[in-house]
Amino acid sequence: MLRKLNKKGSIQDMVFIGVVLLFLAMIVLFGFRIVSSFNDKVQTMPGMPESAKASTTSLLSNYSGTIDNTFLLLTIGLAIGALILASLVRVHPIFIPFFWISLIFVIFICGILSNIYQETAAAEQLAPLADQLTFISHILEYLPLIVGVIGHILMAVLYKLWSNAQ
Repeated sequence: MLRKLNKKGSIQDMVFIGVVLLFLAMIVLFGFRIVSSFNDKVQTMPGMPESAKASTTSLLSNYSGTIDNTFLLLTIGLAIGALILASLVRVHPIFIPFFWISLIFVIFICGILSNIYQETAAAEQLAPLADQLTFISHILEYLPLIVGVIGHILMAVLYKLWSNAQ
């Protein structure tokens, strides 16, 4: 039972961060496409009140800015959360090579996740919308680098605490 409780702040958090960021980025991108299509239909409908047209245009302009900025905060929050969880665990430094090898594998997986988003965002219907989501596009483009940096900081936090506890 205690072994499961001490599994905080591990390499699994890096995989979790990569998958969550990809999943949410895809939801935002497809949601942006739906909102954009809805706005286009509302703007072309005859007899639609001007207040409705203005509301959907406002929704569309706020969607890209607000959600995009929130995605940046989510990325930073996930990284800080992983580092906080890592500070709660005491791991012997003998496991550094295993962590490092696992981190290389996770960086490779995040490269695949990054390519999934980039291929989806490069689709003809989604490319103009993905260009408006600058933070999301950049975060997912550099996802392997981001996870690698967070992973190395996580490794330092995990294994530095061993010497502090002695």
